[in-house]
Amino acid sequence: MKPIKVMIVDDSAVVRQVLSSVLSSDPTIQVIGTAADPLFALDKMQREWPDVIVLDVEMPRMDGITFLKKLMAERPTPVVICSTLTEKGAATTMQALVAGAVSIVTKPQASLSKFLVNASDDLLNAVKAAARANVRRLVKDKTPPAAVPGKLNADVILPPAQGAMARTTERVVAIGTSTGGTQALEYILTRLPRVCPALVIVQHMLERFTAAFAERLNGLCELEVLEARHGDRVVPGRALIAPGGRHLLLKRSGAQYLVEVVDGPPVSRHKPSVDVLFRSTARAAGANATGIIMTGMGDDGARGLREMHEAGALTLGQDEASCVVYGMPREAMKLGAVSREIPLEQIPNAILRG
Repeated sequence: MKPIKVMIVDDSAVVRQVLSSVLSSDPTIQVIGTAADPLFALDKMQREWPDVIVLDVEMPRMDGITFLKKLMAERPTPVVICSTLTEKGAATTMQALVAGAVSIVTKPQASLSKFLVNASDDLLNAVKAAARANVRRLVKDKTPPAAVPGKLNADVILPPAQGAMARTTERVVAIGTSTGGTQALEYILTRLPRVCPALVIVQHMLERFTAAFAERLNGLCELEVLEARHGDRVVPGRALIAPGGRHLLLKRSGAQYLVEVVDGPPVSRHKPSVDVLFRSTARAAGANATGIIMTGMGDDGARGLREMHEAGALTLGQDEASCVVYGMPREAMKLGAVSREIPLEQIPNAILRG
């Protein structure tokens, strides 16, 4: 296999050196150049175009958001945003995801040496996922309205469902997604009316970013979109998004649904985990639920969706052609967890029909 060619664009010489060191440590990745700003990068890229760009947001002469929009309009290329995690930066970095970035990796504000130890796997995995991403889907969906620790499963958070729930009139839709999911969720939620089934959502995203993500969607959608808080009611016309760094569980209290937001170890290497949400939905809602697994790398959610399927829920998978990364839906299909696959464009109507 040819190595993944990477261009690093960051105004800090130290950051460029650290990122180059991390990426060059993997034999499947080749750093073909670095640049202090997008204009320097464009000049170098004309000579050899990269497979993936690792991009800072705040830079002189041209900021990362403007550069990203230019790329997506003229020559769509997978981009991984490497940004400092701050409250102010969360909103800005969210703009980058909306503009077409594949994923985010955070860089520390102070000790870059810790990055080599703590975040190198995140960066390597993000670049490899980006290299496989169908970024043209990211553009199309904007029509207006490595070595890893052993994986834990959802048993560490809650036990499997026992028996099927009786069917009721209250429906709940549980959605799980990762790479490419920010754009896909925007596509879906902006096409749902104010009166629609209740939604609970896990999007693999870092702390602080989920609040900005939910706030942005709430301003675009007819339905209410919130970052979930412990004890929030799950009601029609509302979408609750799991906060970064916490697991989201659906619970039933009498005739009502609510959510629990809990800490705990990563499940399927993620926190929040789609497997945890789907298992809790199988337990709390059974056949009254719809489970939807969408674009993303890895297999988080596949086993949980199978539990929903076995509990009588309708289970849907996003089809390969409409995914940015056809990883999570593929693994769910392999397990027999998906009732049927449908393109992204059909998911809003599927949610309304049930």
